Amino acid sequence: MSAVANPATVAECLRVGAGFSQGDRNWIAEQFATLDSRLAGFHADATELEVSVKDREAKGQKVTLECWIAGRQKIVTTSGEEDLHAALNDVRDDLRRRLNDAKTKQEPRHNKHLRDVPPPVVEAEPDTDPARAEAETV
Repeated sequence: MSAVANPATVAECLRVGAGFSQGDRNWIAEQFATLDSRLAGFHADATELEVSVKDREAKGQKVTLECWIAGRQKIVTTSGEEDLHAALNDVRDDLRRRLNDAKTKQEPRHNKHLRDVPPPVVEAEPDTDPARAEAETV
């Protein structure tokens, strides 16, 4: 992966949607900080994250995390965990898995054209030890 001039970070790309206030944003960004290493391969200008919650602190609460990265399909992760902290961790971990899966799909082993290229041939150097060469002929 090539180096990115302005790498994406959760703090820079995160928006809070329905169910959260701007006051929750810093707390959520701290929870999602482990995503920074995965997002660093993408440009900050081309990456967006939005987290929202439906029926916050109610029995049927649903947390949704959406991720938009330019040139890729939108990734949506959801959690129905009753504890808000656990639900946030659940959607964070699911997003990390899906980003890893998306990266794996773009590696050369999944590209038939690159996979069909034979590996370079390495020529063995002739054995220069005369004692060993003599032992092999005996």
